[in-house]
Amino acid sequence: MNFRLWISALLLMTTASAFGQQEVLDKVIAKVGSEYVLLSELEEQFALLKDQQGTLPPTARCFILDNLLTNKLLINQAKLDSVEVADEEVEAQLNARIDQILEYMGGDIRQFEEYYGQTINEVKENFRDDLRNKLLAERMNQTIMSGISVTPSEVKAFFHNIPKDSLPYFNSEVEVGELVVKPEVNEAEKQKAIAKLEKLRQRIVEGGEDFAELAKTFSDDFASARIGGDLGWTKRGKFVPEFEAAAYKLEEGEISPVVETEFGFHIIQLLGRRGNSIHTRHILVKPEITDEDIERTRAKMDSIRQMLVDGTMTFSEAVKKFGYEDVQSYHNDGKMINPATGNTYFEIADLEPDVYFTIDTMEVGEYSNPFTFTDPRGEVFFRIVQLQSRSEPHRASLERDYSKIQTAAIEQKKMTYLQEWIKSKIDETYVYIDDRFKLQCPQLSYWLRDKTKP
Repeated sequence: MNFRLWISALLLMTTASAFGQQEVLDKVIAKVGSEYVLLSELEEQFALLKDQQGTLPPTARCFILDNLLTNKLLINQAKLDSVEVADEEVEAQLNARIDQILEYMGGDIRQFEEYYGQTINEVKENFRDDLRNKLLAERMNQTIMSGISVTPSEVKAFFHNIPKDSLPYFNSEVEVGELVVKPEVNEAEKQKAIAKLEKLRQRIVEGGEDFAELAKTFSDDFASARIGGDLGWTKRGKFVPEFEAAAYKLEEGEISPVVETEFGFHIIQLLGRRGNSIHTRHILVKPEITDEDIERTRAKMDSIRQMLVDGTMTFSEAVKKFGYEDVQSYHNDGKMINPATGNTYFEIADLEPDVYFTIDTMEVGEYSNPFTFTDPRGEVFFRIVQLQSRSEPHRASLERDYSKIQTAAIEQKKMTYLQEWIKSKIDETYVYIDDRFKLQCPQLSYWLRDKTKP
């Protein structure tokens, strides 16, 4: 995918670029209730799809417009039903998207601003409403689909309705357990971090230096450092307990003493309070993990592995006693969860490369040697993996693949239900489609069926 389209898709993931560099002379091509569909939205999504898939069928724009109409219907109904999306949620998602783009650009804010022709705050302002609408559509879709399930008899009926020669063929799958351990920072490095923050606090409180400028220079929280450590407005429950407790104790303008959390050490300033919401900024210093810390953790992991091999401790017991609690597998007896499916089964290609190469030659039940990996925040962890099961390639069957067939049956039922919901809402919603698309896209006729629109 080319760079410009990739960035646009990453930032919004739903509608066309809301600013800058638009090459399409915009016009309204459809309206659903109070929601407009612009030609630029259609063309941006067409270009994105073409860049992903290459040649597209002549009817591609018709199908894209159908999806856009559905999205606008969901947004319109969400507003009628007073579905709400909190400002904090919109802000958090905007920040996450911009952070990912900046990471792709190597953290170069100047490149970001040159590309968009705007500052980061201006970009956020231009995309805020579109992102809010995206979240509204998702929330409305979740409301419509909530409670939909299938019975075992429905799963069986779904499976038996698939022609035998059309049954899917499943590749080999594995279940993998992991024991993740985070190296502990030694006390000397902790004291260095504390001393650094205390000096920074002194420079602000006694020396009058600007908190934001020091955050940009010294904070190890890349996401907030670029905007002066600003964390925006948040409600209770947003931050880890230690950070939140310290922040809520502050008076407006006050800077906290050094606070320790799982992320490192912070100083926090309260910028404002609005009911149960607070506006804060911080400077984070992460103590350095030394080579000695790494080697000490490696020796600990070697000892744990030996206990597992000797059978003096089960894998589940080792996870609960030694494992890092903030990874999902910790709460599942160490079993890794496939984020694409929500279950514990992985095709080999779905595994992280280091896990894939580690288990490639392992037997079921075997434990790997400890190895390191780095999480998205750049922190180093150790991991021992266990190959817990491996299936052979096979054609789908109820006995071996019930959970997958159940998921497919639920998705089909949801799709059918959504189509019925759309048809019922069309009958009571104003819909306009430009004559050009009425002629070119006969598959859209159901949006205008059996009634005259005012």
